Amino acid sequence: MEFVILFMIGVCATTVGTLAGGGGFINFPAMLILGMPVHSAIGANKVSNTISSFSSFFHLYKKKEISLKESFWIIPVSLSGGLSGGYIASKISGEHMYIIAIILLIFAFVTSFKGKGSFTGENPLKMNRFSVPGLYGIGIYDGLFGPGQGTLMFYLFDYLKVSYIQAVGLVRLATFSSCFGAAVSYIAAGKIIWPLTIALLLGSLTGAQIGVRVAEKLKPQYVKPVLRAVTVLLIIHIVVDQL
Repeated sequence: MEFVILFMIGVCATTVGTLAGGGGFINFPAMLILGMPVHSAIGANKVSNTISSFSSFFHLYKKKEISLKESFWIIPVSLSGGLSGGYIASKISGEHMYIIAIILLIFAFVTSFKGKGSFTGENPLKMNRFSVPGLYGIGIYDGLFGPGQGTLMFYLFDYLKVSYIQAVGLVRLATFSSCFGAAVSYIAAGKIIWPLTIALLLGSLTGAQIGVRVAEKLKPQYVKPVLRAVTVLLIIHIVVDQL
């Protein structure tokens, strides 16, 4: 029964995560409730995210929604940020990391009401004084804390006037790059409970394909409300968890 539950958790979490980020706040607590050890739950999440996020990216790449030449530089920037965040995390208390997460998400939520943009831009992603520091900074946050990383990236790509469907592919590529190293580490450390992880992985693959196809049909004017709703739920979840 728990295999079926994990499969459904993977479907729901990855569908939401593909559309607006924040999927980690669904599957991680659910795995803990099912009794998975914390490190095994994190490892299962990283393994499933690595493969499912790449499948979403590859789907959009095949449909020529994303150019690999244009987006490949995200990988080293996100990896560098994640490594930096992991180092900083060893120097900061968990309580401070929760505060940082809340501040960043509230800032993103408030700034989303400024300007008239709503993922209607068609600009290609370029390395500039906003994109590189922005992606590196979000990579640091991912290494520090993690949940909400995808949501913050959606806000950044909207600011950069990247189209929504392209933003979906870019977020999934960044998620793949940040999760890959962590997945390898957890596998090498023997923390993976493979039967449960595979159940979550299959659900995540299904959710990734559902999410990317819904994203292709989602009208730009509906993206911001969905993103804001996810942001509010993320903030509430962090505050409740901390209390």
